Amino acid sequence: MAEGASRGREQVRTPRRRRVDAARRAGLLDSIEEIFLAEGFTTVTVGELTERLHCSRATLYSVAPTKEQMVVLATKRFFGMSAEIIEERVAQHDGARTRILTYLDGVAEAMRRNSQAFYDDMVAFAPTAAIYARNTARAAERVRELIEEGIEAGEFRATDGNFAAQLVALAIEGVQSGVLLERTGMSAGDAFSELGTLLLNGLLAGR
Repeated sequence: MAEGASRGREQVRTPRRRRVDAARRAGLLDSIEEIFLAEGFTTVTVGELTERLHCSRATLYSVAPTKEQMVVLATKRFFGMSAEIIEERVAQHDGARTRILTYLDGVAEAMRRNSQAFYDDMVAFAPTAAIYARNTARAAERVRELIEEGIEAGEFRATDGNFAAQLVALAIEGVQSGVLLERTGMSAGDAFSELGTLLLNGLLAGR
């Protein structure tokens, strides 16, 4: 009877312990992401992370078994959470024009969270460069979808909309590859912001 009671108590405690552990890992990953976004990840060591996060190496490695995997997780989290926030904002608006501007402004805002150090590290490290490429490709596809919504609603002419969608795809590809940034001297965040303004307002003075 005592043994059964003991097992029962263990079964009650275990789920609670796992929930706390999961929350702790999520908090650590959030802090790791902020450090990487602000400073890049190449020069930040595991030892420095444990000191700044006030945790042991064992606790830190509960997030991911290697620093490289922490970098990948943090990068995926950054893009995933940013996408959710942007889509929530887009859903609050009607009209393709406003939705497109909201989307591209959201991407610009998210990319401005990246320090130059993080951006340079991200595009130089193959796993994170691949994550960035997938997300920029999705951004181009999402703008195309929003343009198609505008065509269907009669806000845009089909010929103009299709041409604009192709231009956006090429521009975003230029941002992702770095070619457009190198030629303009812009950051990725500024480039996405300018893309939205240029796409829907053109080169009108005082837009």
